Parts: sequence; C-alpha cells; structure tokens
Amino acid sequence: MSECIQISFAVCRIGIYTTITSMRAVGISSLFTINIYLLVLCFRALCCKGPPPARPEYDLVCIGLTGSGKTSLLSKLCSESPENVVSTTGADNIRKYWSRYYQGSQGVIFVLDSASSEDDLEAARNELHSALQHPQLCTLPFLILANHQDKPAARSVQEIKKYFELEPLARGKRWILQPCSLDDMDALKDSFSQLINLLEEKDHEAIRM
Repeated sequence: MSECIQISFAVCRIGIYTTITSMRAVGISSLFTINIYLLVLCFRALCCKGPPPARPEYDLVCIGLTGSGKTSLLSKLCSESPENVVSTTGADNIRKYWSRYYQGSQGVIFVLDSASSEDDLEAARNELHSALQHPQLCTLPFLILANHQDKPAARSVQEIKKYFELEPLARGKRWILQPCSLDDMDALKDSFSQLINLLEEKDHEAIRM
C-alpha cells in the first residue's frame, strides 16, 4: 500500500538544488508533480529579463509494498523529521487497485526494500514485473529505488538487478535502478535528477516528432 503525495521541485542544474513546495497525503497510491527549472530559466530570472516561461510539470506514480519506505523517503525530501512520519498501513489486497492511479502518469517510481525477506522480495518482484508490462505504464520511464541500503541485510544493486531479471524484462524500456536510504539524500536527489533527464528526453522526442 502507498500514499498519494504532490511535490513541486524547482531544479537549477548546478548542484541539482531541490526545493519542495507542497505536500498532500490523500490515499492509496503516490502521485506527485515535479516542476523543473532549467539553469537558463534561473539565469533569466536573476538577470531580470522578464518572467520565465511556465515550468514543465510531470505526473508520476510511486508504488511499492508496505514497508518499502515510500512515505519516509518522500517525507525526507520534504524536509520533514522522520520522527513525525507515520507509516502507511493497509491490507495487501489493496494492490489490485493501484492501476486506478496509473492513468495520466508520465513516469513511475517503484520503491523496494532491499533488506526484506525472500517472500517480500519475491512479491515486490512480481509487482514490478506487472507494472513494467501494464499497458498504461510500459512505455514510461521507471525509477526503481532499492531502499534501506543502510541495513546490514541489504542486497546490492547488482543482486537486485539479477534477481528481478531487469535486463531481459526491461530491455528496450527506459529505467534506472538506484540504491538509496534515508541517510543519503544526495544519492536520492541524484536518482530523481536522472529520472528528470529521462522525462525531458521524452519531451524533446515529442517536439521533434
């Protein structure tokens, strides 16, 4: 089960400085909007050359099993104290309703617990495979976050890539597999930066067409 969060990012490409301006928790699946300022827009604003053009927005759906760390990661990005985070709870059969939140999405963030039990890792594998093949998501860029890398039992990115069979399954798709934890926000922000690059590449392809 997961939560729905709306986040706005303003990104200047030097240092990937990220500002989060709003957050709203409303339900089962995580959906948030990323707003991006390219470096040139920052310069335009600083040099008083008129207001910058409207910021591009992207609707992303964030999914993952209960306990994977979705709420904690997104709350930390919002600079909230982990002490104030209340984990999302719910029955596993809620997963069948995830697809209700897929329509209109432009990208997918899948969070998995890299230190989970074999049974939970298998369940996460099945859900990721299902998302990668879903007709509303299969053409979208995926950011796969291997969370809880700070735990002793955490599996490496290479182990997860092999176990999840990402190379054969996601061949021809646009996906990123990144390690993360609450203790390494720089790595998490870098992961989002890579996803933003994929989203921008898609926009440029659409313009060329």
